[in-house]
Amino acid sequence: MKKFMLAVGLLSLAGTAFAGGKPCEELKAEIAAKLDAKGVSGYSLDIVDKGAAAGGKIVGKCEAGAKVIVYKK
Repeated sequence: MKKFMLAVGLLSLAGTAFAGGKPCEELKAEIAAKLDAKGVSGYSLDIVDKGAAAGGKIVGKCEAGAKVIVYKK
């Protein structure tokens, strides 16, 4: 039981670290690399303020959720 509680505690700490988020440009580069590896072309990734993602699909959050990365084809 103690090991389980320790694991839950560590995972919650890790979750808050990831919630802080990566820099937007770094996350955008990672997403672009994954799309390119799958052979996707003719797309754009834009970094916008949260709530301003009209006309695209949100594919990532950065800067502690203040900004989002929007995919448009």
